[in-house]
Amino acid sequence: MAKFGGFGGMGNMQQLMKQAQKMQQDMMEAQEELKELEVTGSAAGGLVEVTMTCDGKLSGISIKPEAVDPDDVEMLEDLIVAAFNEASKSVDETRAEKLGAFGGLGGMM
Repeated sequence: MAKFGGFGGMGNMQQLMKQAQKMQQDMMEAQEELKELEVTGSAAGGLVEVTMTCDGKLSGISIKPEAVDPDDVEMLEDLIVAAFNEASKSVDETRAEKLGAFGGLGGMM
């Protein structure tokens, strides 16, 4: 029959609870920081730029006039998609860097 070692086991449980609370607080702070951090993705040498916050919200698009060809709207659409995808990749990398210490919990947001 297993023994729990008296009240010594309760001290360990309290310590684990404190560690869990600290980890949760640290993760919340990291998530708040990600809301403020911005990354930019670009296409065609900067003709199109997309800016996103690291919590995945689009915060801006910049299109230089020379990227606009009325006869080739499809090209502009492709450039916007490419810039957005680059920005999204940067968001994922930044989130992994900031939240990686939490063992993948960042993906649960």
